[in-house]
Amino acid sequence: MARHVVATAAEIPPGGRKLVEINGRPIAIFHVKDEYFALYDKCPHEGGSLCKGKLTSLVESDGPGDYRVSRQGEIVRCPWHGWEFDLRTGKSYCDPVKMRVRNYAVSVEPGTRVVEGPYLAETFPVSVEGEYVVVEL
Repeated sequence: MARHVVATAAEIPPGGRKLVEINGRPIAIFHVKDEYFALYDKCPHEGGSLCKGKLTSLVESDGPGDYRVSRQGEIVRCPWHGWEFDLRTGKSYCDPVKMRVRNYAVSVEPGTRVVEGPYLAETFPVSVEGEYVVVEL
């Protein structure tokens, strides 16, 4: 799986988001409570941009008048029809078996690791002998 640098950490402050495109795929990056999440940016219902959706909480209930609110800011609501998806898993709580949006792994890494990279060019010894430049293979 290829890795892609999509932003500096400062570009996506806590509570922020950014839409990027990787190999033609729109991907929404979210920064919630010191964690980053990435989802495919199209709601599977009719294609609304999840990056433009409202971040909300998980509301659970065991019956009328009884409800619990948790995971503040970890659920994104599609701006078109209100379908909700878990930022951690991409699953919809409306139909978690059939309906989900793809999620991607995100990490924050020191700039030195990203800039240096694992890429090395092959080098060859070069010397000057008399009036000739000599390369050793």
